[in-house]
Amino acid sequence: MLDLNDVRIFEKVAAASSFAAAARALGLPKSTVSRSIARLEKELDARLFQRTTREVVLTPTGQELKERCSGILGRLEQAVNEVRSSKSPPRGVLRVSAAIGFGINVLADELPEFLSRFPGLKLSIDLSTRTADLVAEGIDVAIRLGPMPSSGLVSARLGSMTRHLCVAPSYVARRGKPESLDDLAEHDTIEAPDVDGRPRCWTFTKDGETRELVIVPRVSVNEALTIRKLVLNGTGIGVISGYLCAPEFAAHRLVPIFPEWSLPPVEVNIVFASKRELDPNVREFVNFMKEVTTPGRSWLNEPSWHAVDAQGTVPA
Repeated sequence: MLDLNDVRIFEKVAAASSFAAAARALGLPKSTVSRSIARLEKELDARLFQRTTREVVLTPTGQELKERCSGILGRLEQAVNEVRSSKSPPRGVLRVSAAIGFGINVLADELPEFLSRFPGLKLSIDLSTRTADLVAEGIDVAIRLGPMPSSGLVSARLGSMTRHLCVAPSYVARRGKPESLDDLAEHDTIEAPDVDGRPRCWTFTKDGETRELVIVPRVSVNEALTIRKLVLNGTGIGVISGYLCAPEFAAHRLVPIFPEWSLPPVEVNIVFASKRELDPNVREFVNFMKEVTTPGRSWLNEPSWHAVDAQGTVPA
């Protein structure tokens, strides 16, 4: 049976063109190296070196074996080291990327518990409205909101985030409230631009019926927390994630519009490069985020409709 240690010794001898030099590099007696090569030649039934008193030269078969082995042992050693390190506790720096709102409202609340579990770990968090290139920017793991394009990244679904059409009572007092979806065109709306810069389409569903409205907002802004703040201040009507508008509904600072119509939820995924899959830092962070992703907690907190009547207005 082929011994990989013999192949490793063969690679050293081939690289050094010397049994003695290979033995010194490996910290082994020259006799051990010679026996290893003889054992490999017997296993393969082929001569791998031409030996003279002055040099060691690869035979054609030895040259072919060297070319085929090139890089294989390095990758094998890397794989073994990764498996070994995967059993180690998290340590060093974990680099995380997320959207600004998710970082402020979710990660800032949950990460103290994560850090308390792993005292040897440090975090570097990048919050941005753009989608980071994990490999190019050296980011270990990212939280992604929305559709997942095909890529070479490994992804794990955490859940989906509901969204609701909201307005502040101060806006209703000033401009009134739309009575139908078509009335939205006559009102001030707030929305983020689509990826190509064009106006977004709001898609509403109810009892199997679907309505699509192209929204030309009065205010266009590319950050969800700013949209929430503008809606709260009575600037206009906007779509806000469920966990952000839930406390505002309860406090009567916002009211839903057309709650009988639902908007598509936003998928939430955690992604990382495939080479990071066995990294203990990434593994524990992914497991932790799955653990804290439970209904009624954090960003999965759903609005309670008991504070609003059937028309979506705050009771007097």
